[in-house]
Amino acid sequence: MNHSKLLLLTITFGLLGGCGGYPRLLNFPFDTGGRSLNSPALEVYPQISSQFIVFVSDRNGSQDIYLYDAQERRLLDLPTLNSFDEVAANPSITEDGRYIAFTLSRQGRSDIYIYDRTTIVKRNLTTNLQAQVRNPVISADGSKVAFEIAANGQWDIAVYNRSGQPINLP
Repeated sequence: MNHSKLLLLTITFGLLGGCGGYPRLLNFPFDTGGRSLNSPALEVYPQISSQFIVFVSDRNGSQDIYLYDAQERRLLDLPTLNSFDEVAANPSITEDGRYIAFTLSRQGRSDIYIYDRTTIVKRNLTTNLQAQVRNPVISADGSKVAFEIAANGQWDIAVYNRSGQPINLP
């Protein structure tokens, strides 16, 4: 083997060895209360934004929203957000982690809600909307929420501001 082939093989194996770390499985430790990102229960609909991971889990017997701080490596409390008579789905979080938009179903009706972590208030954005809604996505700054709406026999996209007013897009 000549010198150039040996050099080419060395460079190739060196580059391939550098890719061995991707993707990697992260291990999230349990906090002092025994809570972590994962549990033996169902965890679905994960969404990540900067340091936060928002998701839905049935770890407490109902389908609730959870928020994990990946920087501090612990679950954050979300007071007044979850209730036993409601089913939460499809959470979406702003870049700073202040607002969470999600679908909430109760007694056969689904609505789009927004939760403010600072004021600890959960507000229905689609109270007066007579249509099926699902899959909300909140903008990075929390000013707009886009979601799917079935009002005329087909699924369309609607965009509302954080106050629950529709935004007319050209």
